[in-house]
Amino acid sequence: MRSLYKIVSIFSIFLLFQCSIIKEKKPYNVLFISIDDLRGDYGGDQVIAPNMRKLSKNGVEFNNAYANIPVCGASRASILTGLRPTYNRFFHYYSSAEIEVPEIVTLPEHFKNNGYETISIGKIFHTGGDNEKAWSKTPIRQDHFKEEDGRWSDKGWYNYLTKENIDLSNDISDGKAMGWPWESIESESNPYYDGQYAKKTIEYLNEFSNQKKPFFLAVGFLKPHLPFNAPKKYWDLYDRDSIEIAANYFLPENAPIPVKNFNWGELRAYEGIPKKGPVNDSIAKKLIHGYYACVSATDDLIGNIIDELDRLKLRENTIIVLWSDHGFNLSEHSYWCKHVNFETSTKSKLIINYPEGEKGNSKSIVELVDIYPTLVDICELPKPDHVLEGKSMKPILHNPKSKIKDFAVSKYQTGISLIEERYNYTEWYNSDKEVYANMLFDKLNDPNENINIAKDPNQMERVSKMHEKLKSQFGKDFWEPASWTYGK
Repeated sequence: MRSLYKIVSIFSIFLLFQCSIIKEKKPYNVLFISIDDLRGDYGGDQVIAPNMRKLSKNGVEFNNAYANIPVCGASRASILTGLRPTYNRFFHYYSSAEIEVPEIVTLPEHFKNNGYETISIGKIFHTGGDNEKAWSKTPIRQDHFKEEDGRWSDKGWYNYLTKENIDLSNDISDGKAMGWPWESIESESNPYYDGQYAKKTIEYLNEFSNQKKPFFLAVGFLKPHLPFNAPKKYWDLYDRDSIEIAANYFLPENAPIPVKNFNWGELRAYEGIPKKGPVNDSIAKKLIHGYYACVSATDDLIGNIIDELDRLKLRENTIIVLWSDHGFNLSEHSYWCKHVNFETSTKSKLIINYPEGEKGNSKSIVELVDIYPTLVDICELPKPDHVLEGKSMKPILHNPKSKIKDFAVSKYQTGISLIEERYNYTEWYNSDKEVYANMLFDKLNDPNENINIAKDPNQMERVSKMHEKLKSQFGKDFWEPASWTYGK
């Protein structure tokens, strides 16, 4: 009998010990890092980004992560609400979740409602109001920083520091350009907004290290968004003579009318860029050079933040999500910027470090709309009241070889793409819900999407099936007219 009591006592102590472990398990913190216009491939193997590559090796990198819409404001509104774009919703670069779907609880607001301290630094939502109800404190953006003489910053979002560019940008009138699409300055630190965002993020990490409340800390870096402004030391990492313009610096064969009419107006607003036609090779190489420099500058700042996270011993209990809102064309198909349905625009950077997860590269197709349900799942939060249209990536975080879906849907204005492992199919719809143009690429035989085979007689059955599959993903509210207005 004594032996039985002894066994029961030992077992009871064991259970109490296990219960205490479960009880003491802390909620995960979230470090939410956004990078504007970062390509899924950084821009190529030649791009120097050791900190992001290291972060990738310490977690899961999603090699086939797609933006649901390749334009800043709309993509961010979609990601942060967990809602896909519709024909009229999340359409423009200035799209606002707060205006278009005010009834929806956004991702950071959901964390705030569940006991997290939520902080926004830099560009998270696109619009200036930044969905302020989602945050524990007023979001910090560029107009919250002071100059050395005590004046509030008035550089605008382009953040020029050289006199030439400042003078040009202060004289934007009568169709004049806003300044050069690049800038290089001598500085050992990073004096641009992104450098200040990184410093503020590190300050908050130190503050959080002394408190028990979990945090959702979001920092949004502006670069490599145009203009390509970076300290000279990052430009010096690259030899411009060795930089190559894309091999497919031409329109795809059989390009449909919407593709032929694309004019990359975002870049044409800058000094030295022609209003029509291609840029010359010298300008093309300098633009690519500037993009690389900005990626390396941002990577350096991310390294500083992760180093501080490690120093403060916060890493083991922090989920790190690094994402870009969409990709960027660097001369492919003679295009610059995003705003088009090629994978150079729709494919995004997505890396997740999850303390309980495995490490590796995932080939599974995922979408940025999957981020919201994933964080709710792995942080064990209750689901929000609205339906999340993405799918949790938790299975992939535990096994990078697993898959959660076999297609993504991406939309730019009236062009909607169904992206599968092998094929990328796009249709353009008019207001009468009719298809007026389409394109199909076989990524196995044509990985750079150079030949549109949508009109190939041998592909008619495939086009028909993908057309039906794409329509089935529109959802019941896809064609609903907009119920909001901007600018009033």
